[in-house]
Amino acid sequence: MTGLAALLIFVGLFLAGGTISFWKQQLPKGVIVLLAVASVMCLAAGILRVDWWA
Repeated sequence: MTGLAALLIFVGLFLAGGTISFWKQQLPKGVIVLLAVASVMCLAAGILRVDWWA
């Protein structure tokens, strides 16, 4: 696993935690959706950069 893949996965998990936290605080839905989309994109990019596929 490269450093960039680990960083993207870490950022994705961090944003997922923020999404859950914001949802519990009942913040506006637009902010929650934006964080959730960013989290999924970071996690997907990190997983795709892992060198398990080779």
